[in-house]
Amino acid sequence: MRGDNKPNTCVIGLGYIGLPTAAIIARANCPVTGIDVSQTVVDTINRGEIHIEEVDLDGLVRGVVQRGTLKASTQIVPADVFVIAVPTPFEKDGNHTPDTSYVMSAATEVAGVLKQGDTIILESTSPVGTTEAMRDMIAGLRPDLKMPGKTDGTPDISIAYCPERVLPGKILEELTHNDRSIGGITPRCARKALAFYKQFVRGTCVTTDARSAEMTKLVENAYRDVNIAFANELSMISDAMGLDVWEVIKLANRHPRVNILQPGPGVGGHCIAVDPYFIIHGAPDHSPLIRTGREVNDAKMHHVVAAASKLIEDNPGVPVACLGLAFKANIDDFRESPARFIAGKIARRFGERVKIVEPYASALPLEFDNTGAELVDIDFALENCGILIVLVDHDIFKVVPAQERGGALVYDTRGIWPNTAGQPGKPGLRLAS
Repeated sequence: MRGDNKPNTCVIGLGYIGLPTAAIIARANCPVTGIDVSQTVVDTINRGEIHIEEVDLDGLVRGVVQRGTLKASTQIVPADVFVIAVPTPFEKDGNHTPDTSYVMSAATEVAGVLKQGDTIILESTSPVGTTEAMRDMIAGLRPDLKMPGKTDGTPDISIAYCPERVLPGKILEELTHNDRSIGGITPRCARKALAFYKQFVRGTCVTTDARSAEMTKLVENAYRDVNIAFANELSMISDAMGLDVWEVIKLANRHPRVNILQPGPGVGGHCIAVDPYFIIHGAPDHSPLIRTGREVNDAKMHHVVAAASKLIEDNPGVPVACLGLAFKANIDDFRESPARFIAGKIARRFGERVKIVEPYASALPLEFDNTGAELVDIDFALENCGILIVLVDHDIFKVVPAQERGGALVYDTRGIWPNTAGQPGKPGLRLAS
């Protein structure tokens, strides 16, 4: 630890969470080395540039790199605090089994440079028990160090779990101002991690045990997933009954104790669409509601594909524009995106009739290769496409006035154009989502 109490910090994983986290820590004048397996990512950051899209991140990274408080490397370096922010995807078994191999690989690298007094903090969304499993693995690699919770004496290192809870597009703001749950292997570990986070987090930092912190992260996203599933199921029911789901929800939400969320084409992103399965995997016999919520939200994507395909088939030869590929509005993140899945299915079926509008993409993803689909801008779509399928509520789509889309058949899965009216098969059609 340096004399000015600013710990040398190593952040492993420089993706959507790791890079903003490293930059925020560096802004607090803690020397940070960011570690990533990609040499391209490392070189980009060391030039003071970024490889992801996030509001205000470019200026922050440029500033801390120029100031010398942030640098990137492909090789682990000794530090006082290690923050692990690597992916936790599914295994390729088709059963949504959590894959913690990236976490364990990062922890293995950290174990090689650990010294007495260091702190390891896992931020990756993880199944309950991962932090303890990481501790046990490190203990096997470093028998010379006393591990927390494994010795009666004072441990040589501290290990904690502290999940992020941020919204893409507001990551820097929320990393700074959101409350944090800090779960230590022991209370002493939690206190050590708390002291670290208080240097750059203005939100309330609450300490707990590691398993509770791990479960808290999963519960937060499962809660949102189940509530979105209710809205999506309601939209499919409304579609079957010929009702306007947006009108139904608006009226129901006038009840003082009802707050139904807005439906969409499904649920995407690397959190809400993934984390509930970590709970299901841990307690498969006790999570029927959470499992059903996931199934409903996945089914909504197929519902949209079927409804859009019927609309296209019923209007042969009419050019089609799919608006959006990102998993949510105003970002360039396409991970687990229902819009991307739906647009891909439509492109493979209807080929050259399909145009894709995605302002945050410079090229179409690989699955659109050889489909004949073309990436166009919103003006081209409005001028040339007689069918508009709204899949993402980007701001640039929201501001399109009614007269510019008045002659098109509209399938609005996001409810951004409520002033569209008409009957099936007539200009201005607005299907239920």
